[in-house]
Amino acid sequence: MSKITLSQWQMLAAVADHGGFARAADVIHKSPSTINHAVHKLEDQLGVKLLVVDGRQVRLSEAGGLLLRRARQLLEGAEALENVAGSLAEGLEPEISIAVDQIFPTDALSKALDGFSVRYPHTRIQLHETVLKGGVEMLQAGEVDLLISGVEPSGFLGELLVTVRFIAVAHSAHALHQLDRALDLRDLHQHRQIVVRDSARQNAMDSGWLKAEQRWTVSHVSTALDMLSRGLGFCWVSETRLNDDRSPADILPLPLKAGGIREVPVRLYYLDMDSAGPATRALAEELQKALAGCNDCQDSNENES
Repeated sequence: MSKITLSQWQMLAAVADHGGFARAADVIHKSPSTINHAVHKLEDQLGVKLLVVDGRQVRLSEAGGLLLRRARQLLEGAEALENVAGSLAEGLEPEISIAVDQIFPTDALSKALDGFSVRYPHTRIQLHETVLKGGVEMLQAGEVDLLISGVEPSGFLGELLVTVRFIAVAHSAHALHQLDRALDLRDLHQHRQIVVRDSARQNAMDSGWLKAEQRWTVSHVSTALDMLSRGLGFCWVSETRLNDDRSPADILPLPLKAGGIREVPVRLYYLDMDSAGPATRALAEELQKALAGCNDCQDSNENES
């Protein structure tokens, strides 16, 4: 069995990341001599030169770079294993962070949170209402435990929750409805479109914009609905939002010749399913249960099929 330790790899990584033994020592709180001894012992054990002196700095040799890339996978795996053990030892999570795209049915979300609070009244919830890649960005940064999104995050597998239908709509008194005929893109281009902004901090998407001459971009669906109710433009709105009792009744689908409805599959993603605690798993269960009892959600999926 190998006598090389994870600590040796950690010290080599620190030297490589910080350009020398002294800087590495400051970061990982070990003496330079300890790090020096550990790295040179590692070289002896492997029979490979891992570091090259470059002026006042040291850098990885070609072999050292290759081996450290593999070693980092071991270090990450060990850290993940410790996190899982920590979750098991602690038992219940004191707080759960969840990012939910605003296209998710609000009725189902409220029911899920209410049901969860009955089961785990002492676990706090941090709810982040996001748009498009905003939640994806948070999941990939490790800022949330769960994500509900219609945008697929790279490197994660999600479970389908519901397919949300988006409909192009405007107030019944809007000029587009007064044309009294089937509409095409040329008609839409001549009127103001209201778009909900992607909440991502970087690489935001520009989804749903039809290149209208006028465009107002807002941060929340409720703002878009308010503007629609005032006849200030047209917008893509989820069918579940339109069926919400709080939505204005005089917002109607536009009679487009084609493309008036878009369908978006919405999935649930874990930051790390293996290390998810009982409360996180329970919240995921409540979300699925709430969707099963959501009439508007079922109607949307039935219309799709």
